[in-house]
Amino acid sequence: MNPNLTTDRPTFVTHLECSLTGERYDADRLHGLSRAGRPLLVRYDLDAIGAALSRAALEGRPTDLWRWRELLPVRRTENVVSLGEIETPLIPLLASGGGGNVWVKDEGRLPTGSFKARGLVMAVAMAKELGVTRIAMPTNGNAGAALAAYATRVGIETIVFCPEDTPEVNVREIAMQGARVWRVNGLIDDCGAIVGKGAAEGRWFDFSTLKEPYRIEGKKTMGLELAAQLGWELPDAIFYPTGGGTGLIGMWKAFAELEAMGWIGAKRPRMYAVQASGCAPIVRAFEAGVEHAERWEDAATVAAGIRVPKAVGDFLILRAVRESGGKAVGVGDPAILKAVDEAARRDGLLLCPEGGATLAAYREALKTGEVDADERVVLFNCATGLKYPMPEAPRTLDRHAAIDFDLL
Repeated sequence: MNPNLTTDRPTFVTHLECSLTGERYDADRLHGLSRAGRPLLVRYDLDAIGAALSRAALEGRPTDLWRWRELLPVRRTENVVSLGEIETPLIPLLASGGGGNVWVKDEGRLPTGSFKARGLVMAVAMAKELGVTRIAMPTNGNAGAALAAYATRVGIETIVFCPEDTPEVNVREIAMQGARVWRVNGLIDDCGAIVGKGAAEGRWFDFSTLKEPYRIEGKKTMGLELAAQLGWELPDAIFYPTGGGTGLIGMWKAFAELEAMGWIGAKRPRMYAVQASGCAPIVRAFEAGVEHAERWEDAATVAAGIRVPKAVGDFLILRAVRESGGKAVGVGDPAILKAVDEAARRDGLLLCPEGGATLAAYREALKTGEVDADERVVLFNCATGLKYPMPEAPRTLDRHAAIDFDLL
């Protein structure tokens, strides 16, 4: 049995805080957005955590998500839900463009095959703790699969809405893992509008990205893991596929918490929010120098996971990018597909399209001098490439005929 799940869980959460106004909210009550209509952030007694937990003690624990329990919001051990959330590996890119200084953090190794497991395991555990019995959520695919898996495991009823062109494998896995899934003739924010209307009528709790406080806490474990994996010295740059941006926001929060505990210094990676050029509201807002992004009309890209026309946490994404000295960058579908193909053929690594977008963006940053070849860089592959269409492999061999071994 994993001791990270069975050890008593001391309470270090102090309150929730509006990310825009700083208004405080009680930690042990069910909340959606703040009164200002913005995401709530979980706050901890970081001095107390630093006194209770040393880096040496942490390093002696099994290397899974729940090793970070003091920096996570679940108060009671019986409310923890798990499907085996491992620490995901850092894989060096060599032949396909990394030169040994670039690592892919391969989130496809997590339950349900994507980094959505991080956010949803935490959000579902807290939903259980706070007495939620029915959840609805919009999804482009992988988040719905993670929600379905974890919610089913703890007996929470789940309804998922996805765009009608969501990859078939995602729709089927959501349904097979116990959720009621509906295809909608629109984009993810259209699905979100349906979820919001039902929540306003009291039909379910709205689990849309950043509309509950705890997905950020699960996603921030990416930043916590990175720090530990790299010897408490953060990389020079992080390229992150950005739709709703929960993970980028969460990592930025994680770095601040680790510094406050004295576990890392003030150095931060430059954060690159990577979007597809066919749906790039954050890029457009970054380039315009504004804090909020207008909805992107007629969004279209092969990277469905980052096809988010409007993000409720846009200002948090943009703040992290600007504070870090990074950028919001857009890459086209041809570059995305080329990066996916070359990573597979040269490095044996199956990236999802969103992960391919980070490699394409890194290559472009190298060309423009935005990043130096000797800098340490981490790219996020957010899901297993096995979920996505691959080129046909049509060759056959008749074992009864003469075989031309030279041709083989």
